[in-house]
Amino acid sequence: MDRRPFIKKLSFGAFLPFLSSAQLISSSIKNDNFSLNYAPHFGMFENSAGSDLIDQIYFMAEMGFNAFEDNSMKSRNLSTQNKISKALESKNMSMGVFVANKIYWDKPNLASGDSSYREEFLKDISDSVEVAKRVNAKWMTVVPGLLDHRKNLSYQTANVIETLKRASEILEPHGLVMVLEPLNFRDHPGLFLSRSPQAYQICKSVDSPSCKILFDIYHQQIQEGNLIPNIESCWDEIGYFQIGDNPGRKEPLTGEINYSNVFKFIKNKNYTGILGMEHGNSIPGIEGEKALIEAYRAVDL
Repeated sequence: MDRRPFIKKLSFGAFLPFLSSAQLISSSIKNDNFSLNYAPHFGMFENSAGSDLIDQIYFMAEMGFNAFEDNSMKSRNLSTQNKISKALESKNMSMGVFVANKIYWDKPNLASGDSSYREEFLKDISDSVEVAKRVNAKWMTVVPGLLDHRKNLSYQTANVIETLKRASEILEPHGLVMVLEPLNFRDHPGLFLSRSPQAYQICKSVDSPSCKILFDIYHQQIQEGNLIPNIESCWDEIGYFQIGDNPGRKEPLTGEINYSNVFKFIKNKNYTGILGMEHGNSIPGIEGEKALIEAYRAVDL
């Protein structure tokens, strides 16, 4: 049976059951495709689509989303990965990032220059190639880990660059891209990579099409602000965006970021990549899922 939800035109606020017996967000929400490739994740529409992962993907497509991301893709079993890939292909949706490497939140790894951490990371990257091929992904998230306070920052930067050069040699033949994500000091204190100019310097030094920046707008609003000028300055090294308003890390229009202007700038730069919706819902339940979609409609071009 085709599990795609069947949507009818109803009056505002009405709901219709899925074939799976889950509830559907009001069909009064315009479900044309968005102008940018916003990518929801699992759980974001679970109240409307149900707990089944494939039903959730179908619901995202019905609501006009062209892409999808899943940080946990690499840890999912082979059967689930294949099912997700087929569902995305059937809906002509692009696969966004998944996390490629083990992230150390409590001790330095790549910045330390320790050869065992480097080899572990390179194995993670090699293993990620097969996952990316299986789910038709181009991008994978990389976080270098903590600062090493025992070493000068320049030595640490050199250690990270050397490791990423070797990882790029693994990815380049497959046309895959690791995207380096700077994370903010408030949510993730003590990390090596925290600023967009720092990520830009590293990517320029690695000098590979397989090493780019994941510009998370939420993180960089907290870390440095000045969003549009920093996006402009980093533009030729940005491979991927992620979204979240501040404070709260919820959907656009819930915080201080002028997402209408940010998205307008990105669109005017002819960006055709993915913008991952790496945030929560500000309101629980179906009403919150409806509000999230309406927020994206409001700030979309």
